Amino acid sequence: MTRLTALFLFVIFIAIFAITCSKKTEQYNVSEQVAKFAPVTIKYDQSLLDETESKALKKIVDAAKLMDDIFLRQVYSKNAELREKLMASTDPADKSLQQLFDIMVGPFDRLEADKPFIGTAPKPLGANFYPEDMTKEEFNAWIEAHPADREQLEHTFTRIQRRGDQLVAVPYSEAYRQWLEPAAVLLQDAAEITGNASLATYLNSRAEAFGSNDYYQSDMDWMDLYSRIEVVIGPYEVYEDKLFGYKAAFEAFVTLVDPAESEKLAIVGKYLDKLEENWPIKNEYKNFNRGEYSPVKVVQEVFSAGDTKAGVQTLAFNLPNDERVREAKGSKKVMLKNIAEAKFNKIYMPIARIVLDETMLPMISFDRWFTHILMHETTHGLGPGMLTLEDGTKTTVQKMLQETYSAIEECKADVGGLYTFAYLCKKGVFPEELEPGIYATYLAGIFRSVRFGAEEAHGKANMIAFNYLMGRGGFVYDSATGKFSVDDTKIRAAVRELIGELLTIQAEGDYKGACNLLETYASMPECMQTTLPKLAHVPVDIKPEFEVLEEL
Repeated sequence: MTRLTALFLFVIFIAIFAITCSKKTEQYNVSEQVAKFAPVTIKYDQSLLDETESKALKKIVDAAKLMDDIFLRQVYSKNAELREKLMASTDPADKSLQQLFDIMVGPFDRLEADKPFIGTAPKPLGANFYPEDMTKEEFNAWIEAHPADREQLEHTFTRIQRRGDQLVAVPYSEAYRQWLEPAAVLLQDAAEITGNASLATYLNSRAEAFGSNDYYQSDMDWMDLYSRIEVVIGPYEVYEDKLFGYKAAFEAFVTLVDPAESEKLAIVGKYLDKLEENWPIKNEYKNFNRGEYSPVKVVQEVFSAGDTKAGVQTLAFNLPNDERVREAKGSKKVMLKNIAEAKFNKIYMPIARIVLDETMLPMISFDRWFTHILMHETTHGLGPGMLTLEDGTKTTVQKMLQETYSAIEECKADVGGLYTFAYLCKKGVFPEELEPGIYATYLAGIFRSVRFGAEEAHGKANMIAFNYLMGRGGFVYDSATGKFSVDDTKIRAAVRELIGELLTIQAEGDYKGACNLLETYASMPECMQTTLPKLAHVPVDIKPEFEVLEEL
């Protein structure tokens, strides 16, 4: 053997060894990521339903499962193919990959700024709502050259395709017909079974919307839904579209109403005008045109699907997002109490004990945390929505702020939730003794939330609030102990200043101002970077295992 041959074989050996180590490291990291999600069986009180309602519920769950199929394809063009390969593989390593793939709904880690864990291709900013190689410049140039196409191209419920050298808007009803048609049949079947007229009306109108691509009437009907079964199904949130924030992803929540808890919180809906009036912004920016009807429902989640199940599980939601419906009827806040309790016990309290100064811990409670979630969702339904430009054009805050909208809106809801919570404590709607502890409760919650990824909308929102409030002395870091606390003498003024700035950006449709706020505050400071490793042993979130699926 010549020295050259020996050297060649040695290089080959090193290369094989490096590849082997790389695979082991990759497998270890994948397993680590899977372990960040604590499995939790999501149970519900079956005694709340009679036999007829149980049958209707199962039809609705079957329809909701089809939203998983649609969302899988909305996230990434290769998702369906990748999942089939993982499911067919007998390689143990691929089983771990499949677990993480199913949690993230795709090969991109939502906790790590969508870093790919299968292959190296980056996730398209526009997910699979647009051609993967389409740029913002190309999209805007097409609209400028073809202004008649603007409405459909920017429409929330269309998917953009390239046909030849043209950009074409394909209605969701056509793009996802394969799943929407059977989902519509299942909803119609459930409508026939149920004895609740309002539920039947919503299910039928939503089934019709799946075919017509017009969701307005069914959103209106959902606002009038009064049923033990609380369900919402269809395209709603635009978080997945990081290119423009125009396109809605499909999702579903199937839940059962907890009447006692809902009654306790419903009083918030009576204070919407007073909450709007109390905003620290110019009077002309305040929005009294949204509907005053704002029901609050506390529910047990039975099943969720699509966008809401990807990565981190939703605690509460405020829908619909259609500003026309909000102006006509308002919005509905739905609180997922069994999901919240699971997260509080398994994740929130262990984090609070690590990051907060001991003097803050007596201020932490589930009631404060759960009520702030309520006020977060309430705030989504407040503030600027529809805008009129100087030339008389009607538009929305979402369209004016483009891809910055989701982060700004989530920050508004978080900080506005603190501001409105404190106001309602002052007015005696909530116990006054809750107020001093809401800021420490929120502070600990930021550390829970940023572990989901500081680059997605909620993560950026948390970074803005954290850095802004710390910069004004409301939050305090003790470098000697590595713990955080709240300065009770400064926090309220800081909250007031930030919510005023956020609402003004929205009211003025100030895209540049939104970009500047994100650029200034949406990065993770060193004190947080040094703290997060201390939380490594705490699960990042829960992985729901739905009891209802065992019965189907």
